[in-house]
Amino acid sequence: MKFLRDLRSVLNLTVVVAGLGYFVDLFDITLYGVVRVSSLKDLGLNDQQIFDQGANIYTYQMVGMMIGGLIWGVLADKRGRLSVMFGSILLYSFANIANFFVWDVTSYAICRFLGGIGLAGELGAAITLVAESLPKEKRGLGTTIVATLGMLGILAAALVSEYIPWRWAYMAGGIMGLLLLVARFKVSESELFTKKTHPSRADPMLLLQGGRFPKYIFCILVGVPVYFTTGALFSFSVELAKGLNIQGAVTASKAILFGSIGLTAGDLLAGVLSQGLRSRKRAVGVHLGVGFLLMLVYVLAPGLTSTGIYVLCLLLGVSVGYWAVFVTMSAEQFGTNIRGTVATTVPNFVRGSAALIVFGYKELANHISVSSAALVVGVICFGLALVALSRMEETFSRDLDYEETPEGAKEAKGQALLE
Repeated sequence: MKFLRDLRSVLNLTVVVAGLGYFVDLFDITLYGVVRVSSLKDLGLNDQQIFDQGANIYTYQMVGMMIGGLIWGVLADKRGRLSVMFGSILLYSFANIANFFVWDVTSYAICRFLGGIGLAGELGAAITLVAESLPKEKRGLGTTIVATLGMLGILAAALVSEYIPWRWAYMAGGIMGLLLLVARFKVSESELFTKKTHPSRADPMLLLQGGRFPKYIFCILVGVPVYFTTGALFSFSVELAKGLNIQGAVTASKAILFGSIGLTAGDLLAGVLSQGLRSRKRAVGVHLGVGFLLMLVYVLAPGLTSTGIYVLCLLLGVSVGYWAVFVTMSAEQFGTNIRGTVATTVPNFVRGSAALIVFGYKELANHISVSSAALVVGVICFGLALVALSRMEETFSRDLDYEETPEGAKEAKGQALLE
């Protein structure tokens, strides 16, 4: 089959190492969600404190990712994609190891905040490096492989939490990150970055000029439903199940496990769909539409059992598993001199939106039922994403060898091309 031949043709060292880096990245991000209850209980918190303080720690992690996204994004365009991949993995690996030694909520929050800063650099640098290293007709397949390998990190975190004490699970994540550094030394920098004729144009302020800022915001909004689903429906499935009077016990680790299986399958499906349709926008649109309908079933269908919740988590994971296509599409919207900034900050602002999502959900749940709170927040997230997607450009066949100028034009091979 042509598809399998194309898939094998993009399995180079850069793609595999980038995918393994994303594996460790998502392992760490997911780990807190699956060990939240057991770790905070071990630190002496009661059920209400586990919900309140657990949400606060999650917020610290996501705020760290937003800050880290800005730091690593600028460095990616000024110093190169590889420098970010090295620096970020060192920081989040040591932060993970430090999590082994936490003794209270404050130390836990500090470690997750520092880990969030470190984690912020991995995905954007990896996707940018892979996208700039492959021909345009195959770069979607390359980033799909990266994301699929990464999603297996979510699955690994969910499985590890079932069999390994939470402190040792964090230690495992840190050690995996440090081991990955060895493979990183064999990866080359992006040729599009190294041959730039105007390095001084790597200015993140360009995002605020030439009509680029609305496009940048649209990129962020398209990804928000992913973290509404994982951050609220999966991570807080225990509290939701109680409020929905679900028959049978529901655990966050199992909800995330089934959801992560769906996310892995969904990322592969979205990549294949994008290649088949030759369109990033239509592939993401299909996933968003199905995800919205499944979200309504999750919070409105009466008489669900714990098994039904797990099945819905699996299906929801498939529906919002368009992460690779979404990040690739965001990177393709902008020129080489700010592409690293966009590819790094956009997914991290999406991740950071989870802090607002969880805060809004928690506050609404104090005044209305948990299912109604999830419904309100979910409708807002999916609605904004669909509107934003309709305003974005199709980038499937776009040549990435161009740079942005302050006037809002694209410059490629020495010629000015209108936006």
